[in-house]
Amino acid sequence: MSGSSIRPDRLSRAVLCAVLIGLGLPQPASATERGKQTERTAYTAIEAASAHPDRLPATVRIAGDDAAAFRALVAGASAAGDPWLVLSGGGENGAFAAGLLNGWSEAGTRPAFGIVTGVSTGAMIAPFAFIGARGDAALRQNYTEISAADVFEFGGTTEALTDTWPLKRRIERAVTPALLKAVAAEHAKGRRLLVATTAVDEERPVLWDMGALATAGGPKALDLFRALILASSAVPGVFPPVMIDAVAADGKHFQEMHADGGTTAPYYLAPEAILLDPNAAPLPTHQVYLVVNNTLTPGFQMASRTTLSVLGRAMTAAIKAQTRGSLALSRAFAGRTGLDLRVALIDDRFPETTAAPFDRTYMTALFAHGETLGRTGTAFGGPGERKALPPLSLTGAAGAKSAGQEIARR
Repeated sequence: MSGSSIRPDRLSRAVLCAVLIGLGLPQPASATERGKQTERTAYTAIEAASAHPDRLPATVRIAGDDAAAFRALVAGASAAGDPWLVLSGGGENGAFAAGLLNGWSEAGTRPAFGIVTGVSTGAMIAPFAFIGARGDAALRQNYTEISAADVFEFGGTTEALTDTWPLKRRIERAVTPALLKAVAAEHAKGRRLLVATTAVDEERPVLWDMGALATAGGPKALDLFRALILASSAVPGVFPPVMIDAVAADGKHFQEMHADGGTTAPYYLAPEAILLDPNAAPLPTHQVYLVVNNTLTPGFQMASRTTLSVLGRAMTAAIKAQTRGSLALSRAFAGRTGLDLRVALIDDRFPETTAAPFDRTYMTALFAHGETLGRTGTAFGGPGERKALPPLSLTGAAGAKSAGQEIARR
């Protein structure tokens, strides 16, 4: 990529840009490196289907694409009728959601969400959003006081172009026994905290009930809680996947490979089967707030004739297209079921750009922008708000129809 300023649209784009500058093309692993690679215990699809996390109850997770299991999970949450908060991926652009939540708390109008879901950077935000204003200070710190050195270091392995040990250490400091205790307390009130990862071997999303995991307690639960947040942000090929110890029904032990939840969807509202079903029953809630930590409009930048430059630009286009498609699907579902779906995203009201991944100045500015929107109530719609593609807010069938017309025009 050229050295001109860009707006980083997602973690993968920012890291790829940095890798291009710092590493050039990735080199194949040496024989020594390959020798150090731990061989995985082979297991089958049948064993995968019956597996549960080692020394933890099977109820801490469901297949993310299992409509019946999802319906049962939310039906067991007494607070599922309250508004939901859905947090997308976006790497350092998670500063947008972090600032928005802080400003929303300052305004005194932030709901106590019955369900909170997170993917990728949204998974890092979700536990702190789940515990309410008590988590705001941590969000401010996590998204305004870090740099690239706090997230990854260059040095490709056989699994990825970078190593995320700095991010792992940061998660260990932030996700404490006290945080799990607070999450468990909110879970006991009938609220649910859900984080999505992608099971690489199965090519399927996995939805983790983090409140149930926190309630299980103990060192194993704490370790898995931390590992899942790291896994949900593990952009395949760029960041290493995370291995989860599992046990099949026959007692066989093996390790599952989990990566970025954004691989299968940019955010998690419900299984695709529910969103696509023209006769699907409504969700328990009547209102969902979706925060997209991204900008969706195309941006021009010449790519250089190198592998990573082309790959980075292509990934950016693919991520934007995937997100636009997901929003269209969500809005169509909202239109059919009468769901009040409100969307906040990074639009042209935020003009800042950066050429570096996890640029602290950029993230601080984006946090402040989100905080202002949250404080003034203009993140999800309101007087003077500019409309982006697709429209930022809709309610019911009329909104879904207008969203479809807007997409068709473009």
